[in-house]
Amino acid sequence: PIVYTSADSVFQIAAHEETIPLPELYRLCDVARREVCAGAHAVGRVIARPFVGRPGAYTRIGAHRRDYALRPPQRALPEVLEAAGVHTVSIGKVAELFAGAGFAASHKTRSNAEGVAAILEQLARYDGRPTYLWANLVDFDQEYGHRNDVPGFARALEAFDEALPSLLVALPEAAQLVITADHGNDPHTPSTDHSREYAPVLHYGRRLPPAPLGLRATFADHAATVAAYFGASFPEAAAEPFPGAAPQE
Repeated sequence: PIVYTSADSVFQIAAHEETIPLPELYRLCDVARREVCAGAHAVGRVIARPFVGRPGAYTRIGAHRRDYALRPPQRALPEVLEAAGVHTVSIGKVAELFAGAGFAASHKTRSNAEGVAAILEQLARYDGRPTYLWANLVDFDQEYGHRNDVPGFARALEAFDEALPSLLVALPEAAQLVITADHGNDPHTPSTDHSREYAPVLHYGRRLPPAPLGLRATFADHAATVAAYFGASFPEAAAEPFPGAAPQE
């Protein structure tokens, strides 16, 4: 196996599927999660990175990737919502980032297009109960940002822009939408790692009056906004909801 890390709190194990079969790779990652990357300085995630191909033409198999996350040390947003009676749904790898804590359903996706399709499917099946969808569109990060692929990143932005109207139309009348990123990932920097620019955040709802969000002090403002919408209380004291994040009607 090939073991490596990066600037964020991850421990990654890569292996060729013909050399180390998937069950064995997953077993190695499970052992690393429980026995190696644990304790007072535990690593956030252990990631299985299977690949195939021949020298000079290796290809990662994203569908076989698996994240072994450290369970959040305190109640995170999905658990807060779950306790408040909200149906929580993960699209993409979100549930794995929280070790599954607080999610009632999880739908794995392999691309931005699959992620958008999964969001639309869930919106079409909305049954009226309080529901939170948390989706991760992985291509911006995995396929283009970390690979310094500027044209690919631009095409992905254009594709999402084209899909956005269908998402807005599908939203229930009182629903709200937050679009943001968990970090910068400028594909034009010399490094292939996360970059340091501010992450954008957009907050939309048909009943929301236009209002500037300003420069936010913490990522937890997103969580506080979602919690406030559902009439729940988010425990992070420093977090401030966005303007208009009123409880759901």
